[in-house]
Amino acid sequence: MDVKSASRKVIRLGKIQRRPELDALRGLFLVWMTLTHLPTRLSELVNQPFGFVSSAEGFVFLSAMLVATLYIHQAAQDSEGMRSKLWKRALMIYGYHVIMLAMVFTVVATFAAHTHRAALTNLLDFYLAHPVTAIIGSLLLIYCPPLLDILPMYVTFLVLTPYILNVAVRRGWNRILIVSGLVWLLAQIGLRTWMHNLVVHVTGLHIPLQETGAFNLFAWQAIWVLALWLGAKSAQGENPLSKLPNYVFPLSAAVCLFFLGVRHDWLGPHLTQEALGLSLDKWQIGPLRVLNLFAFSCVVYGSRKSLTRLVMVEPLLTLGKASLEVFCAHLFFVFVGLALLYGEVTELHGPYALILLTITFTALILVAIREVRRKQKARHSSPAGGAFRPGLNPPPAESRAEV
Repeated sequence: MDVKSASRKVIRLGKIQRRPELDALRGLFLVWMTLTHLPTRLSELVNQPFGFVSSAEGFVFLSAMLVATLYIHQAAQDSEGMRSKLWKRALMIYGYHVIMLAMVFTVVATFAAHTHRAALTNLLDFYLAHPVTAIIGSLLLIYCPPLLDILPMYVTFLVLTPYILNVAVRRGWNRILIVSGLVWLLAQIGLRTWMHNLVVHVTGLHIPLQETGAFNLFAWQAIWVLALWLGAKSAQGENPLSKLPNYVFPLSAAVCLFFLGVRHDWLGPHLTQEALGLSLDKWQIGPLRVLNLFAFSCVVYGSRKSLTRLVMVEPLLTLGKASLEVFCAHLFFVFVGLALLYGEVTELHGPYALILLTITFTALILVAIREVRRKQKARHSSPAGGAFRPGLNPPPAESRAEV
């Protein structure tokens, strides 16, 4: 697609419409993620209950779709402005990440060092042993402690997104998808290890590979790029999923049922998560996991009308409208929960778990309400109605994308 044809599509499509169901869906992902991270018995129950699909993949995928939907047309008309907005958004997320690091490296680390709580010291063992290297490495997004590795991934992808969208507008998506697929393939055979050794050599920061975060960015970029493609095509009225043959949807449902059986060990000793190993790995998005994610996406798309009615409820809508702030707040309560563990106890039970869950979700809702009200006030006081900020947070009503 050339720039002129892209511009003509902008005129035909007109004003982008608000889709509150996207807020609700992100709110659902936040609830799912919080229940997974809090150290209670519910964590195991909600950890990939539908097969090898987690809230992390859904959240990353949806965020990339929103970015592409909002900016694909601006990439054709004002690439500099598009790049500036996305980089400002990346800088803002980086700021939130630094705030979370400051909390963890001071309050959490001090508490862990004095109480010797294994749940915390195991998360921060590298920082406690090498604080200077850890601080420098974390600011450079190299050292990523557990639970603090998803925001650096967002920052990295947002910085690269303007270039991806510019190439897509001028040369189409085929080359981008091919390159992304090749990078994903290399990620399966050790690209991350090679790049890590190179970074250590260049920077002199001897940070072990396992301390650079659980996510293999060279694999996860495939999810981001595919979502950018889907979001851009949807914004241009060419949703690829709508062009799939009808038989794909029942076939996808069958595939999802198969992986559901594998996930819960219903299919015998040879078809288990352990037996299939890295092909189902979450952190490097193994090939069978890719198949499960594609099938799950087709099922969600095929049942989108029913799912929309289910998720369009409060407080999911409000949580989704303040997703960045809610995400950071949920991490605070996860660390509180980990601080309550002692000895051989690995999860909270009974009233302790109930109190933690109640306080956490009450606080998250209050954080979301406060942030939504702040944004509404800012939009009403701004002559232009306020600027939208894509990524983890939704844009204002007049800038919402239809995905």
